[in-house]
Amino acid sequence: MIRGEVKANREAIIPLQVRGQNGQTENIEAALDTGFTGFLTLPPSLVTALQLPSWGSSQFTLGDGNTVVFDVYIATILWDGQEREVYALEAEGGPLVGMSLLYGFRLTADVVDGGPVTIEALP
Repeated sequence: MIRGEVKANREAIIPLQVRGQNGQTENIEAALDTGFTGFLTLPPSLVTALQLPSWGSSQFTLGDGNTVVFDVYIATILWDGQEREVYALEAEGGPLVGMSLLYGFRLTADVVDGGPVTIEALP
């Protein structure tokens, strides 16, 4: 089970450990974004620090309908106690967890300041 909390700015935040190709790990906080269908976004500084291997680039449609190209990297994360390789888009701003990473899990949140967020595998 993964546990996080709803912050005062109304973001549901979870802790996440990301490991790069060089074995270096970073403990980060990521916001859950149910409007994002991908796995994960990471800021350029973290992609560089972890020396993530490039997968290439791909075109994506944003929520406002605009189409943009993102560089895509391979990241290893610790997810529900298991290492998992995922595609990470390099994007400005804070890290985001998308619906592809949440797929197969139950997400619950008490949406109040300090409310608990839990993510657990479906049976």
